[in-house]
Amino acid sequence: MGEIKRESRELAYEGTIVKVYKDHVVIDGKRAVWDYIQHNGAAAVVPILENGKILLVRQYRNALDRYTLELPAGKVDAGDEPRRICAFRELREETGYSVDSPNELEFLIRIDTMVAFGDEEIDIFVAKNLKKGEQDLDEDESIDIEEWELDDLLELIYKGELKDSKTVAAILAYKNKYAV
Repeated sequence: MGEIKRESRELAYEGTIVKVYKDHVVIDGKRAVWDYIQHNGAAAVVPILENGKILLVRQYRNALDRYTLELPAGKVDAGDEPRRICAFRELREETGYSVDSPNELEFLIRIDTMVAFGDEEIDIFVAKNLKKGEQDLDEDESIDIEEWELDDLLELIYKGELKDSKTVAAILAYKNKYAV
């Protein structure tokens, strides 16, 4: 493998959830500029109802200009917020369901979502023994909650209809760990 050295990093844009940088690098003696997107991280939850169904949320995603089916998830509020706390909060806010304590969330997997140009990392947890409550959505959120059978979600994944990477990875990991 060749030698790669970052000579400098300059902030090109700061948004509400990401910072975009231009990285000036030298690769085997040749200069290049790479984009780098910095993200504080996120957490997601696979909520399992008493009947075994999985709760997913359907929400509009501006970047795709369409509604997506995905796990309840969200970004950490501050860079040092534990992702388990983030997952606990997002589960309640987006679905209205909750568990008694963040410690009841079982760690499932950690994924890097955009390795070619960014550092977003998502911890995914499983939540069981859910208690129903009310959604507490942010002002800019409109989220519908849907109950799904695991086999139906697998079919959507293999047909290319469920494409959200965190949701695909989590559903497959959940199946492998719990439903073998």
